[in-house]
Amino acid sequence: MSGERVRIILADDHTVMRAGVVALLTPESGIDIIGEAGNGRQAVELVDRLAPDVALLDLRMPVLDGVEATAEIVAAGGRTRVLILTTYDTDADIERAVEAGAVGYLLKDATGEQLVAAVHAAARGETVLAPRVAQRLVARMREPAPVSLTVREIEVLNAVADGLSNPDIGRKLVIAEATVKTHLLRIFAKLDVSDRTHAVVVALDRGLITRPGKRAGQA
Repeated sequence: MSGERVRIILADDHTVMRAGVVALLTPESGIDIIGEAGNGRQAVELVDRLAPDVALLDLRMPVLDGVEATAEIVAAGGRTRVLILTTYDTDADIERAVEAGAVGYLLKDATGEQLVAAVHAAARGETVLAPRVAQRLVARMREPAPVSLTVREIEVLNAVADGLSNPDIGRKLVIAEATVKTHLLRIFAKLDVSDRTHAVVVALDRGLITRPGKRAGQA
């Protein structure tokens, strides 16, 4: 869209906030605000009627919030790109917006230059994320995948943490030694480890088991 003006609609239930955004997006920015809405339902109706290049939506709005409005706009299959502009940067809010189809997530502490650049990028279909939002998403991606151990696997791993051998574990849990080994192999696979010591360390670090002496019934 190089050289073309970007047509946008703006939706925010706070009149003062809308006025502030309008003041930032001056005609010199190459952006034309062709409609304003005070809630998500009005925003969807404006998009349907005006087919803007970008819908700049607040996240928390009455009637229909920004995520629900985004989902409806995207589902309609038009050319409008959705850019969220909000004060909220929680993981849940970010994920909901992205999953609904928003191409960008910007925070209201953005500068005028950042907002203008984000609108133009969104109009081109580019992903636009506030630095703090990008950092949160990267951090989430780096988190280890959640692991779920069965009750028996936890019992076996607790016994390993107590220093018991496979035969001892079998006698304590009244299971065959071969069954103990099978449980350990499954535990190793789930925790992505190759030995008993590492399994205990990782399980303690992730809170899957508790340290010996801190379990119920132990001194």
